[in-house]
Amino acid sequence: MINIPQKDYCCGCGACGDICCHNAISFSIDKEGFWYPLVDKSKCTNCSLCEKVCPIVNINIIKKNDLEHSVCYAAEHKNLEVVFDSTSGGIFSALAEITYKEKGYVGGAVFSENFSIKHLISNDKNDLTRLRSSKYAQSNLSGFYKKVKINLDNDENVLVCGCPCQMAALRAFLKNDYENLIIVDFICRGINSPKVFRKYLDSFEERYGSPVVYSKAKSKEYGWRSLTHKVILADGRTYYETGNENNFSKGYLRLNIYCRPSCYECKFKGFPRIADITLGDFWGIEKIDTTLDKNLGTSLVMINSRKGLKYFEKAIQRINFVSVPFEFILDGNPALTKSLNSSVVDRTAFFKDLDNMAFTDIAIKYVKDNKKQLLKKRIRMYLKLLYQIACTTRFRIIPICQLIKYNKIKNILKGNILLPAPYCVIDIKKTAHLNINGVFVLGAKKFKNSKLETRLQVGNGASLIIENDFHISYGSDIEVFSGATLRFGGGINKNSGSNINCTIICAEKIDIGKEISIGRNVTIRDNNGGHYLNRREYRNTRPVIIKDKVWLCEGCTIMSGVNIGEGAIVGAHAFVATDVPSHSLVMGNPASIRDENVLWKY
Repeated sequence: MINIPQKDYCCGCGACGDICCHNAISFSIDKEGFWYPLVDKSKCTNCSLCEKVCPIVNINIIKKNDLEHSVCYAAEHKNLEVVFDSTSGGIFSALAEITYKEKGYVGGAVFSENFSIKHLISNDKNDLTRLRSSKYAQSNLSGFYKKVKINLDNDENVLVCGCPCQMAALRAFLKNDYENLIIVDFICRGINSPKVFRKYLDSFEERYGSPVVYSKAKSKEYGWRSLTHKVILADGRTYYETGNENNFSKGYLRLNIYCRPSCYECKFKGFPRIADITLGDFWGIEKIDTTLDKNLGTSLVMINSRKGLKYFEKAIQRINFVSVPFEFILDGNPALTKSLNSSVVDRTAFFKDLDNMAFTDIAIKYVKDNKKQLLKKRIRMYLKLLYQIACTTRFRIIPICQLIKYNKIKNILKGNILLPAPYCVIDIKKTAHLNINGVFVLGAKKFKNSKLETRLQVGNGASLIIENDFHISYGSDIEVFSGATLRFGGGINKNSGSNINCTIICAEKIDIGKEISIGRNVTIRDNNGGHYLNRREYRNTRPVIIKDKVWLCEGCTIMSGVNIGEGAIVGAHAFVATDVPSHSLVMGNPASIRDENVLWKY
């Protein structure tokens, strides 16, 4: 009979439930959202099968493999669409594609409709989009082990992927090694509570009034290293939270609050690895091969068995890869050998509050920087700001005087400044309104000795609003006429801004969202320069709205009255006089839609 004397003795794999032929084992969910086995003694025959499949009980028996050291690679899928949709480099997809090609079955974690997580096994290749990508909360494997065994006994080829503890449980459940089975696990730092993850998703509805219909960890649109979580709401709005903004990630990665108790004393660390193949993020790829470092995600691949090596060779044509010394991977992947440190907050109090508080309130109480961390952040901010001022102004007299003239001391101390480079011509009228939140670099230069002029004019009663860091490159001409409003949403990405020779002429309203990339010689204008036509519906000015994360390519022109949807791309030299749908690519003169559902990264 399975016995759990304390919670860190159970990894929640669920294999004991699948092996029990008397249905004596059910699972109870505790206050933290994790499940543990309950034995109905009236049904139990004390056959001990449940103990024989427990990976923790049998760790010394199942922790073995036939390669002395793992054979390691850095790799990425050749298909960029797959890489974009994957957590790392898309290697799980490459492996799964081989099994599907052989008419076999692939198993792994998928989201249910309510974003609970379960393990699915299927021979339908259309399920691959659900199977790929890490889910970052524990999956339920009830019934999964039985299905895997049925397929194996029917001589079907099977590839499955899961946490190291789950795949160890599969080894114990099956007892024998099957030649038609490939087991894949991943470098696991610790698995999070499904209850906490659900509360995090619920926080979007609490904040924005619409439920989540799509969730993606490590979305690539802001780069792999940003650790961005993307959600889409039922009303069509999309939100991105980078690792520095995402309180769920911070509670997991910084504070170790809500992983399963067994993760803090994990029995599945170290070597040999139990799986045939282990996958993970390849941190440090820039030191190995810059051609694989696109900031889209690179996979670490560890081949742990001869069978795994033979299988990996089938996938070689689908991937780009380089061999890596075994010793190199250890420094960048401490989770290979080390369990989680204990939570740095009161875990009992956290889960008590979780039942009574919204996740946003929980985050304010627990997931926050302490005074020491806040002081370090402030010091780093000042040092970064001083360095940026020095590099931008080059300590030239005119830009230093402009810096002093157009910024209040209190704003400089907060890091909210208009920062001019040399050879800027600035004309901001006394009744103009500047609202700068972040560093607005004017005349940013790639060629430091260039004397190319940059111009900024803000008329009487006009408003220039900068909501985050943003840069305008040299040779640009920005004019905000009297009474008009120009807004830049700015962004956290260093590429948020314009390239050389940008022209923005604002006579009424131009609203430019966050994380915008503006190419060379781009023109944006909301007016026709005061010229009038003898047409009833004609207007000299009409607002221009450019939503978040739009890419305006070289030489394109955005005319008055245009609305450009989120994530859209305007191709080089396109002339845009009509609205552009979200996530579309438009090109030509006049611009027309050439592609849809496009995602892009800086």
